[in-house]
Amino acid sequence: MRYYAYYPGCSMEATGAPVEKAIKAIAKPLDIELMELEDWTCCGSSPFSGVDKVKAMAITARVLAQAEKTGLDLVTPCSSCYTILHEANELMKDDHKLAWQVHEALTSVGLNYNGTVKVRHIVEVIYNDVGVEALAAKVKRPMTGLKVACYHGCQQVRPEYGYDDREYPDWLARIAAALGAEPVNFPLKAKCCGSSLVISETDMALELIHKLLENAADNGAQAIVSTTCPLCHTALDAYQSAVNGKYKSHFNLPVLAVPQIIAVALGLDFKQAALDGNVISPRKLLSPYLNSKIAAQAPAQKAAAG
Repeated sequence: MRYYAYYPGCSMEATGAPVEKAIKAIAKPLDIELMELEDWTCCGSSPFSGVDKVKAMAITARVLAQAEKTGLDLVTPCSSCYTILHEANELMKDDHKLAWQVHEALTSVGLNYNGTVKVRHIVEVIYNDVGVEALAAKVKRPMTGLKVACYHGCQQVRPEYGYDDREYPDWLARIAAALGAEPVNFPLKAKCCGSSLVISETDMALELIHKLLENAADNGAQAIVSTTCPLCHTALDAYQSAVNGKYKSHFNLPVLAVPQIIAVALGLDFKQAALDGNVISPRKLLSPYLNSKIAAQAPAQKAAAG
């Protein structure tokens, strides 16, 4: 069993609830123990840093200080949280003045941060710590014949943290292939979904979502396998009707967060995979797999090592 300090982030208790439920469902089968961080708070989010950098970093550093007390790597599923936490961690190593200001803020609430935490994304943990070959060996329902567009989003791989390729990431495709699915060509897999603009610049956000859906559909995808970011998942799933209304399109592409499709492949049912929380229901698309006989142990998919 591998142990991690787990930071869900604010969205996982709201729009991202199905994603988190699926993450928790697959953790034990993948020999992962996610220990939710005690007394966690908002990471500070990206807009606040533009208003007051020191205060924003102090809020983020509070999360890091809480994680440091566990002695474990800090894992988060939200790509925005991952970026904020990772950036704060690096900035405080390089900017000594900022680090001191943040230290003073933490001291005032009885905390201290020594910079020892490693911030990680749950997809990276699945890919590197579990591994695609081990994942393939656990598959009980191979997702054979399912064509998927694998969407990483823009934050998960930027800036360059050594996490996959910035412009041509392929870890999600390798994970999907390990489950038996067929990743299609998806050139826009690392482009912005517009989630942060949905309220302030709705038309621009819908244009970005439309481009992603169109690119996936044009390349033959039957579903989108998205990263665990709740903002990306909501943008692609919940706003398809708005996109259809604006562009007179007819998209009805199920959006499966990667832990959801892993859950199905591992033999979990529709509800355990939290697929009942998706706006575009994938029940019809996944029924051949959900209703298939569960194998005792499936052989590793050859594509996993591709």
